[in-house]
Amino acid sequence: MFEGYSTEFKKNLKIAYPVMLGQLGQVTVGIVDSLMIGKLGTSSLAAVSVANGIFFVILMFGIGLSVAITPLVAEAVGGKDSKKAGKIFSHGLVLNTIMSIIMTLGIIVAMPLLYKMSQPVEVIDMAIPYLQIITLSFIPLMIYQSMKQYAEGLSFTKPGMYATLIGNMVNVALNYVFIFGKFGAPELGLVGAGIGTLASRIAMMVVVYMFITKQKAFKESLSHFSLKNLEKTVFQKLAKIGVPTGLQLVFEVGAFVAVVFIAGLISKEDMAANQIAQSLVSVSYMLASGFGSAATVRVGNQLGEKNYSMLKKSGISNMVLVTIMMVIFGVFFVFSGGLLPSLYSNDSNVISITASLLGIAALFQISDGIQIVGLGALRGLQDVKIPTYLTFVAYWVIALPVGYYFAINLEFGAKGLWIGLGIGLTLSAIFNVWRFLSISNKLIAEQKNETYKMAA
Repeated sequence: MFEGYSTEFKKNLKIAYPVMLGQLGQVTVGIVDSLMIGKLGTSSLAAVSVANGIFFVILMFGIGLSVAITPLVAEAVGGKDSKKAGKIFSHGLVLNTIMSIIMTLGIIVAMPLLYKMSQPVEVIDMAIPYLQIITLSFIPLMIYQSMKQYAEGLSFTKPGMYATLIGNMVNVALNYVFIFGKFGAPELGLVGAGIGTLASRIAMMVVVYMFITKQKAFKESLSHFSLKNLEKTVFQKLAKIGVPTGLQLVFEVGAFVAVVFIAGLISKEDMAANQIAQSLVSVSYMLASGFGSAATVRVGNQLGEKNYSMLKKSGISNMVLVTIMMVIFGVFFVFSGGLLPSLYSNDSNVISITASLLGIAALFQISDGIQIVGLGALRGLQDVKIPTYLTFVAYWVIALPVGYYFAINLEFGAKGLWIGLGIGLTLSAIFNVWRFLSISNKLIAEQKNETYKMAA
């Protein structure tokens, strides 16, 4: 029954750990921003929460588009078709660059609408200049994502890791200089944090470009890279996976952003506590996405090879690995919930609320990890349409209304919102596992039937 799992565990870990370190570096950028900006006061922290919330909803759609590159490249690799891999990358880069320009302009045009969202005016006044700068980072970040997803499709996950770690160092250094006005630089506060973020994402783009153009492993598929012979059918194939994947991420992240604004209706303290808690929980989320990426690559490879039995094992082994990791995080959040918030804020009320939110988050860590890996495995199967509908139902039909009721009607505050989110995560995990097992079992059964027919 467990034959082949030990080997699959090793292969998944080999793919996952560089992604996890890279994702950890990306999360650290947000944590560093929050830690440094938290020293400027609760209003500054709330402003970052609003700006990042708006930006990341749009960014998640863009990332979803870029993620489509990975399963298609992985399938091409499994089928030993380097020409197809190079063609997918070139089309993906063009598509993502164009969309990043459109979405950047969209954010800039929509910024004045922030004043109509019933948030404290002082918070919005501080949020807009910061949002203007980090929005400019969208274009280099999407180019980086295109190259990163291409490399991951070839099972090379270290380029993203190195790029993110270097980008993080750039961000920390420039934050220190421009937020607080060190070494003769002007003291820019939130604007300084935005400059650090923009510079770090440009650095990430440059590092990944240098990596994939210098390494021999990419040479064969890159020889088929072309920006001249673009085909409508390839763009359609990318969009068929990328658009639903982007919507999945928008529905999930959008739910967390909605929580930011609902918390703002309660109090500045609830809003700040929510920002801190989301910042901390994002660490486990992004690390779990490493196993989600491994599931996408390994399932995509096995799909290309038509090895459906191993395809199922690839998905299940990643679910086992992520469960172990999320149990550890859950225990950590429970026993360090009071200490961690004090690193961000000196406000005792904010610290108390944040500690309670982390306690609730601990209960749902396994659900969060499983739903991430489930979605990753389904992307490897290129099954994204139904999971998109299921994600919408889990978060927007169930989680947010329940959370709002607990937070506002029952006066649980931000704690009620997080109870709702936990319910959404659990439903999403159940949906995704059921869908993956149903499809993989069907593929295995159909392959066995074909084998029997050929034997007969």
